[in-house]
Amino acid sequence: MKGRYSAFALLREGVRGHTGWRPAWRSPEPKPRYDAVIVGGGGHGLAAAYYLARNHGITDVAVVEKGWLGGGNTGRNTSTIRSNYFYPESVALYDFSLKLYEGLSRALNYNVMFSQRGVLTVAHSPAEMEIAARTVNAMQLNGTDAELLDREAVLAKAPLLNTADAARFPVFGGTWQGRAGVARHDAVAWGYARAADALGVDIVQGCEVTGFVVENGRCAGVETSRGTIRAGAVGLATAGHSSVMAEKAGFSLPIRSYSLQAMVSEPVKPCLDTVVLYPGTGTYLFQSDKGEIVFGGGIDRTPSYAQRGNPPMQQAVVSGLLEMFPAFGQLKLMRQWAGVVDVVPDSSPIIGPSPLPGLYLDCGWGTGGFKAIPAGGWLLAHLIATGEHHAISRPFDLDRFAAGRLIDEAAGSGIAH
Repeated sequence: MKGRYSAFALLREGVRGHTGWRPAWRSPEPKPRYDAVIVGGGGHGLAAAYYLARNHGITDVAVVEKGWLGGGNTGRNTSTIRSNYFYPESVALYDFSLKLYEGLSRALNYNVMFSQRGVLTVAHSPAEMEIAARTVNAMQLNGTDAELLDREAVLAKAPLLNTADAARFPVFGGTWQGRAGVARHDAVAWGYARAADALGVDIVQGCEVTGFVVENGRCAGVETSRGTIRAGAVGLATAGHSSVMAEKAGFSLPIRSYSLQAMVSEPVKPCLDTVVLYPGTGTYLFQSDKGEIVFGGGIDRTPSYAQRGNPPMQQAVVSGLLEMFPAFGQLKLMRQWAGVVDVVPDSSPIIGPSPLPGLYLDCGWGTGGFKAIPAGGWLLAHLIATGEHHAISRPFDLDRFAAGRLIDEAAGSGIAH
C-alpha cells in the first residue's frame, strides 16, 4: 500500500505521537444558512446528512451536535442489529435497515465491523413455543429469514445455557434469525461522518440548539449557542431528548425518556458466537471480538436523562445473566453505561413531518435505534428532500396516535417497556 495507510506511515506516526494524521472530517464554523440542518450528530443524524447528499444531491447540509459525534445513544448501546419483528410494517422498516447494514462497509468505504452471527431468542414454556412459532410464521410471511428451533438446536448454538432441572427459565426451544448480528457502534458513526464530510456536509460539534426560527408558521432554522442558522428544512434526530427539543419548537410528543444500561465483563476466550435473548429475564448478551461479554436488560422505569446506571437495575440485569449462563458468575465486570431511550406508547418509532411545518422527525426508537440507523437516516433524508413520506415510513407518522393505527411492537422489541 502507498501513502498514509502504508506500514511505514503507521510506524512513522507511532514514533512521532500520531501528530501527522489528517482529520477524518472537517470541523468548520457554521454558515448562516443551509439548504438543510440536521439536529443531532448521532448515527441517525449523520446517516440522514449522508443520504441527503448521496441520494438527493443536497450537499449544502449541516449536522449540529451539542456534544461530540456519537456521544449519545450511538455510543451507548449493545449494537445488536436484527429485523425479527412481528408486524409487516416493522419488518419492512428493520429489514430495510438490515439490508443497508449488509452493504454498509462497502458503501461508506469504512469497515463498520458488521458480524452476522445471528440472534437467538429462547422460549421457556410450551406456550412460549407456540408464540415463537407464530412469530416465525409472521416473519417468513413478511419476507425476512426466521427459523423455529427445538431445545437441542438451541443448545447446539449456545451450549453454556442453563440446563439445570432447577432452572427458573428452562430451555424449550426458540427462534433464530441468522442474518442478524452486531456492528461496531463507533465505526458506524465515524463511517457516516467521514462519508458525509467527503460529500460536502458540514459537521458542527459543540453547537447546542437552544430554539427554532419560526417564520409565517414554518420552521426556518435553528437558534444555537454559536448563532442563528437558517435552513430550508430541519430534521430532528436527538433520540431521548426529542421531547425536549419538540417543546422548544412549540409542540409535544408522546415520548417518555428512560435510562437503558448495559455492562461489559472482562475478556475471556471465545465461548459464545451468537446474540442470545431471554424474554423471561429481559437480559440479552453476546461476546465481543475482544472476548468481553456485552449484556443489558430492561429499562429503568424511572424517567431520566442520566447517562449512568442504577444499582437496583444493575442487580436485575446481572441476575438475569447468571440465570442464563451460570458459568459467567466468575467473571469480573469492567464497566457499565446507560443511554437515554425515547419510548412511545406502541414501542414503534415516529418518522414524519412534525406539527411545525418544515421540521421533520426521526425519533421514538426506544431500545431499537442503533439497528435502524441506516433506515432512519435514509427515510429522514427522503422526507427532507421531497417533503413526502417514503412508503416504508408512512405507517410510522405521528398521525397514527390520533387515528388509532398503532403498531404495538412491545414484544418484538425484545425488552419489556
